[in-house]
Amino acid sequence: MNVMNGKVTSYQDEAVCALQIYPRFAIQPGQGCILRVPKEATATTVIKTAVATLDMDSSKPYILVEVQEYGGEEWVLQASDQPVQRVLLWPRKAQDKHPQSDGYFFALQEGSYDGSIQYDVMASVRQEKVAQGLVNRGFVTQHPQKYDDLCNLPELTEESILGTLRHRFHKQKIYTFASNILIAVNPFKFLPIYNPRYVKMYENHTLGKLEPHVFAIADAAFHTMLNKQVNQCIVISGESGSGKTQSTNFLIHCLTALSQKGYTSGVERTILGAGPVLEAFGNAKTAYNNNSSRFGKFIQVNYLESGVVRGAVVEKYLLEKCRLVSRGKTERNYHVFYYLLIGASEEEKDEFKLLRPEEYHYLKEDQAEMKHEFRRLHQAMEMVGFLPPTKKQIFSVLSAILYLGNVMYEPKVVGEGLKVGPDRVLSAISDLLKVKVELLVEALTTRKAMTANDTLILPYSPSEAITARDSMAKSLYSALFDWIVLRINHALLNKRDLEDICLDIEFDKIFSSSQCLSIGVLDIFGFENFKMNSFEQFCINYANEQLQYYCNQRIFKLEQEEYMAEGIIWHNIDYPDNIGCISLFSKKPTGLFYLLDEESNFPQATDSTLLEKFKQQHQDNPFFVQTPVREPAFVIRHFAGKVKYQIKDFREKNTDHMRPDIVALLRSSECSYLRQLIGANPVAVFRWGILRATIRTLAVFNEAGRSWAEKHPGNIYAILFISFLNISDLGLGSIRELHAKVLQSLKQFGGEVPQKLRLSTISIVLNVILLFSVQNLIDSHSLKFIMGLTQHNRATRSLLHLHTKKKPPSISAQFQASLSKLLETLRKAEPFFVRCIRSNGDKREMHFDDALVLQQLRYTGMLQTVRIRRSGYGAKFTFKEFTEQFRVLLPKEISTPQQDITSLLTKIGLPSSSFQIGRTKVFLKESERQILQEALHKEVMRSIIILQRWFRACLMRKQYLREREGIITIQVLFVWLARGCLVIANGSHSYSPRVKNSATFPGPRRNPTIKISRATRVQEKWNASLDREITDSNELHHLDEFLGNQVCVLSETEKIFFLATTQFRDTIKSMYSISNSNIGYKDLMSGYQKRVASLAGLKKASEVPLVVNLFQSVLDGFIRGELKRLETEPCKVKERNRRKSKRDKCPDGPLGHLFSTYQVTIMQSCDQCSSYIWGMEKAFMCSSCKMVCHKKCLSKITVNCTGHCDRKKEGEQTLHFGVPLCALVRTADSVPFVMEKMLVHVEMNGLYTEGIYRKSGSVCRAKELHHILEKDPQAVSLDNYPIHTITGLVKLWLRELPDPLMTYSLYNDFLYAADLPEASERLRAIYRKLDELPPSNFSTLERLIFHLVKVAKEEAHNRMSANALAILFAPCILRCPDSSDPLLSMKDINKTTLCVEILINEQTRCYNQKMEEIQQLENAEAMAINQLKLRRQNTVRNFTYWMICTLPFNSFIFLKKLPKLLCLMPRWSPVHVCPPEPRRPRIPRRLLFCRQSGQETVFRP
Repeated sequence: MNVMNGKVTSYQDEAVCALQIYPRFAIQPGQGCILRVPKEATATTVIKTAVATLDMDSSKPYILVEVQEYGGEEWVLQASDQPVQRVLLWPRKAQDKHPQSDGYFFALQEGSYDGSIQYDVMASVRQEKVAQGLVNRGFVTQHPQKYDDLCNLPELTEESILGTLRHRFHKQKIYTFASNILIAVNPFKFLPIYNPRYVKMYENHTLGKLEPHVFAIADAAFHTMLNKQVNQCIVISGESGSGKTQSTNFLIHCLTALSQKGYTSGVERTILGAGPVLEAFGNAKTAYNNNSSRFGKFIQVNYLESGVVRGAVVEKYLLEKCRLVSRGKTERNYHVFYYLLIGASEEEKDEFKLLRPEEYHYLKEDQAEMKHEFRRLHQAMEMVGFLPPTKKQIFSVLSAILYLGNVMYEPKVVGEGLKVGPDRVLSAISDLLKVKVELLVEALTTRKAMTANDTLILPYSPSEAITARDSMAKSLYSALFDWIVLRINHALLNKRDLEDICLDIEFDKIFSSSQCLSIGVLDIFGFENFKMNSFEQFCINYANEQLQYYCNQRIFKLEQEEYMAEGIIWHNIDYPDNIGCISLFSKKPTGLFYLLDEESNFPQATDSTLLEKFKQQHQDNPFFVQTPVREPAFVIRHFAGKVKYQIKDFREKNTDHMRPDIVALLRSSECSYLRQLIGANPVAVFRWGILRATIRTLAVFNEAGRSWAEKHPGNIYAILFISFLNISDLGLGSIRELHAKVLQSLKQFGGEVPQKLRLSTISIVLNVILLFSVQNLIDSHSLKFIMGLTQHNRATRSLLHLHTKKKPPSISAQFQASLSKLLETLRKAEPFFVRCIRSNGDKREMHFDDALVLQQLRYTGMLQTVRIRRSGYGAKFTFKEFTEQFRVLLPKEISTPQQDITSLLTKIGLPSSSFQIGRTKVFLKESERQILQEALHKEVMRSIIILQRWFRACLMRKQYLREREGIITIQVLFVWLARGCLVIANGSHSYSPRVKNSATFPGPRRNPTIKISRATRVQEKWNASLDREITDSNELHHLDEFLGNQVCVLSETEKIFFLATTQFRDTIKSMYSISNSNIGYKDLMSGYQKRVASLAGLKKASEVPLVVNLFQSVLDGFIRGELKRLETEPCKVKERNRRKSKRDKCPDGPLGHLFSTYQVTIMQSCDQCSSYIWGMEKAFMCSSCKMVCHKKCLSKITVNCTGHCDRKKEGEQTLHFGVPLCALVRTADSVPFVMEKMLVHVEMNGLYTEGIYRKSGSVCRAKELHHILEKDPQAVSLDNYPIHTITGLVKLWLRELPDPLMTYSLYNDFLYAADLPEASERLRAIYRKLDELPPSNFSTLERLIFHLVKVAKEEAHNRMSANALAILFAPCILRCPDSSDPLLSMKDINKTTLCVEILINEQTRCYNQKMEEIQQLENAEAMAINQLKLRRQNTVRNFTYWMICTLPFNSFIFLKKLPKLLCLMPRWSPVHVCPPEPRRPRIPRRLLFCRQSGQETVFRP
């Protein structure tokens, strides 16, 4: 074991570990000891060992304390606790080394004899306790430490804001609200607060209800966009190193997670994969940040109105190209170079000719571990859509760029010019770029100059050659980065956008006919102030000035102007305005950018003349600070402080375009991919590529045709190629036209066209010719559309041509144009702001630098921002918007909106200082708006209850009147009957003989041929055999076959019996899949009787007793036969039951979790072992509670799933209504007993009842049945209650579930799925979400939908269609959470109804399809049996006659066995007589075998 570095490692059997113990005594601070202890060692053992090692007094009591400094927490270990097990719960870094400086360690301190503990806490904790003591004694005021919103601070000062941020930071709460503005302090450490369960936690919550988090901002922007139907943007600002890139990644992750409702189209996956790709190629390590964005990006995610992602666009701004060739001492090049060199395999290193990082001049040796980063980059590029050949081409270009840095120059010994080398470097560059070495050397050592009559070739000087070399590397990398952004945008492009656009040829513009919503996330480079600042920092800081001005406009200026325009009482708040600094940069004609462009156009100008012009024009400008005369620098006073810029290379970097010599060299490359990179117009390059590929393909086929025709004269293939040559000269038309012309040419030569040439050969030729235009993913329309979206950013691909006098725009002009376009986009959207704060300048983990943080708070105007957010009004409504939203609270007739609204707000109890009424708007604070919203919710719920009361009262009144009318009718009839009896009593008392004889008529005996007789009558009592229950689905199958055989022998005249029995068989087939098959024959008989009554109607009501009596006799015969069969096979039933019980005990998942694979896109932490899950890795996520863990941690889970309840213990008494579903089922795939009992009863007795679920039953009977089902559901008899009472309890049982069948967590998912435009996508999305339901919910929902399908099948009788059932059951099984706004939930009724209706219709389709297949099989089986009988009869007759004539007398004994030898055989089987097999297979199975083998079925003896 290695104990020198303090790692928790082990020897040999890994039974011994190392612990570092730090005593809290008079010993020197930080001095401790390293102990080797077993893993099972207790705290008592460790204390004894430490006391002996440190030579301390063993007579005193000691305690061992586990310390976590950054959390300010300490745990005293008990005597039986194991310290090594506590170490395993620490972060991985603390496990490897746990010195005292890392914040995780063990402390040994002295205890008390009485058992009490004297804590000696850390310095930060001690300071907090001292401060709290001063507060308690009244020396200082209470420190605002408990506030998560700065607007709630009792005293608003810079110190209070700084103290609140510091206190929350030390508790690892890095996010703080300032109203709707989020302040994020970069901890320089990953915190485990970004797992999917946090996305679920903040979903659809009001901003400020939960702890501040970046996910809260994403959720607020997403739902604001959906509710207001207005575009949103999230502006992230801050210094370099403040965590803007990570915040952007978290926001994109949350936005895509919120949009993944129902069916994921794949755009979300592409968006998540684009982030790591752009970071690898555009981020680098700087002095302030290990992952600094060296370019700006604006990601605009487009949505449909339902919230489903439609597409996305990525716009980039100003890539820092100079970093490629030069950097600071503590900085690095772009990440992708290190990923490639360290993570590439040996084969890839050989293919791309890779060296070690220290062997490249453009790189520096770095010991960072990046082997896994290259693999993650591969996975991210695959998510975006980069194919393996494309990735190889990209890596080849990167390797060539690195080799360019190794090109060295030295003067030639003889003559002018430079000698370039070494040769192996030039050879490697030539092989990687596919260019000739001679052209490469010429481009690196000479340049061309145009004169009036000639072109001069001039050699470079050494400095000019190095500049040309670096320019080639920068231009190549910049072109590669632009091409990657283009391909990402193409992958993010929604193909439907191409269908909606129309091209205006005259103006060459692109218009979109379809509008969609969007959320933009801006991640632009932060404010930078290095020791050496150049042109890049000059542009970056100007962009931050514009961004700060935009924030000030939205937060201060526009807000206060609106208050003044509305005439409300308001005192203006002063704020820092930086418009003067912006004018210094961009005001015409003396702005710094315009002066720079002017000097860049002068050939004789230098950086010194540029600096002199700066000083001359702005010597009196307060934002421009003069510097000493000889210092080549100038200072600008920015909003964040003074920055000194070095004037060197300003002009060169401002005109850093691709040089014509480099362009000519790269265009000569044999690699088409390289030619695409340098093209100024991707559409033109793409079209030229198609044309060139077509011409080359035609040339190849022409040459092949000529050579083949010469070798095979007169052959039909030669004629084909000759004809192809002629046609190719005429021009390439459509595939059909070219095909027709080729066939016509063949016929002119008199040849017959072979069959294989009619389609196959021609198709192959045409597919090869049109390969690029047909199969390539990129086309000219999509490229033109993408360029129309990012037109302002295409100027960076400008080239410096030799033969034109017009120069392309400068880099500064391009940057200003793109920045103006960005600000225009931001002004069109409603913004959310995220202010990122750098906690310290040394990149130390969890270190809070008060001075640095306070400086950032000051120049961002955070104090003024909090003040205006605190005293301002966050909620604003026009009078029309207010009356529409809060109509329920206002009077019915609104005459004066101002007075009515004021009266309402006063009536609710809002203080007058919390709202103001302007000329056209109502201004409210956010807290008061929430109070008003809660009042609206309560009023709506009260109104709903009133409406329900009135509706129920109307129903009861209607029922009362109906019953009263019936009672009156009965009374009238009773009176008339009484009068008739009196008349009869006074008259004759003799009975008619005819009546007497009919009463004593014994009734006919049953016909053995099962023909219905008119003399048959219904028995008063059923046979005792009907009391039997069906406990096995096989018994249902046997009953179905038995009834089928009985139906086959009936005549066609008995229609009622035939139809009723056929439909009854369908009912039996549908019962096979019911989990609880304990159905009584009495229920079956009752259902059959109601079915017959429904089919017979009023006209044939007299036939009902006859048919029912006949069916009873058939059923009696089957039951007796089934009992005999079961007596002979008792063991098989027990074995089947045993297997079933064993299967029921199988667990469905670890503690109720529903895990599925999940690809991590941002770094997360395992909820089980707390270790990291890196990006692009596979993990497992529970779809219910969103727990994320490694695969190896699945077996270690000890926490039950919080998405649904825990299972109840066996034997525990539970209710059946209002109980969580998982507590009512024994196994995950079962259905609750009460639900199954009620559904089976309805299916047996109520399918033909009109309005079965629409009409309501008696309330008293429903309460009575509800009470009995709660008490003892096993003993209740549902036959004693009306069917409408039972159907009402079915809906009541569903409504009283704490979590509905389709769960609250998936409510929005189902709504989004039902709102998808495509019917196929809608269906697939709904069923995908059904798979995420808990097993018990899924099984119960499946049973319910199957029941509704059976109800909808009898729509002709019960008048319940699929739509009507969906309207009734959608509020029961797919209802919104109780916390949702009832007015908003009313708008979702159509979606919930549509979702349930889709399920019913789809399952109906599947049911009909399955029943049709079963019917086809039964018909085939019946036909086969009939044909077999006929064949047997004919065969016996003919064969008997032949045997009688030919066989001797003693052979007649063989004729008795002849019928047993008849069997089903294929036609090609030999005809012979053989002994019968022991057991012949059933006819349907034999038919299936013959059908699968392709044999024609005949019947032979």
